[in-house]
Amino acid sequence: MSEKSFDQITIQDISHQANIGRRTIYDYYMDKFDLLDRLIEEHINELRKLCESAAELSFVEGNLIWFEYFERNYSFFSTMLASKGASAFRNHFLEFVIEELEGEVDVTEGKNQGLSKDLILKFFGAAIVEIVEAWITNGLSEPTQVVAEQVRILLDRNL
Repeated sequence: MSEKSFDQITIQDISHQANIGRRTIYDYYMDKFDLLDRLIEEHINELRKLCESAAELSFVEGNLIWFEYFERNYSFFSTMLASKGASAFRNHFLEFVIEELEGEVDVTEGKNQGLSKDLILKFFGAAIVEIVEAWITNGLSEPTQVVAEQVRILLDRNL
């Protein structure tokens, strides 16, 4: 996907690049869309595991682990966000972020009392996805520690 658009990629291209037969790809995936979905899901599952393992850490430490994962996998995420696969990745990622934020939002008391939980989750979910997307597409222009800390501050102020 870093060489040509997803629409132009064929199973033959993938098998050639991976140095395996086309039939082998079809043994594991229905088509290139299934392959893309599974790649995205692998990364989302890895992020989910990181969140679970960071449950005992402070929010800033957990946040840093998350952004370090994006940094380590920069090639995948930058390719995803620069291609037509971006919408598929973005949708999966947004669902995941909202799922992770769900336990942090309280609309029964405090500053968010009376607000729609669904609206809050969509608002902050979209904000986080946009921050990650902008950070990655701008070539990780800010240090990982700085981005993680600033996202933590913004969430603390508002949730």
